[in-house]
Amino acid sequence: MTPFGEKLRALRAARGATLKEMAEAIGVSSAYLSSLEHGRRGRPSWYLIQRIITYFNVIWDEAEELVKLAHLSHPRIVSRTAGLSARATELCNKLAANVHDLREDDLLVLIKALNEAIDRGKRGIIR
Repeated sequence: MTPFGEKLRALRAARGATLKEMAEAIGVSSAYLSSLEHGRRGRPSWYLIQRIITYFNVIWDEAEELVKLAHLSHPRIVSRTAGLSARATELCNKLAANVHDLREDDLLVLIKALNEAIDRGKRGIIR
């Protein structure tokens, strides 16, 4: 499952919508919508995201969250580390090789640490 698929399923459940009802309303098949929820499809298009936002009648923060989650939800990732440090290549390879063995709480710790490092980098803070 992807972050976008997880959120989409939660929104659908909270509003009591079936896959079939939602799929018909946004103009896709229920099989496609199910695949999107389960992470078997790539990142949804901007146009589809807008139809989903309209379907759920979400505004501002929640709509922005859906767009961000869609951006983070491509189920097949390619990391290009050419020109980066050896540590960058090591990190990408270790994560790709071992992500399936990590527990959810460990994933949350890693995501938090990565977000903090990204924020420090954006602010120019060196530790």
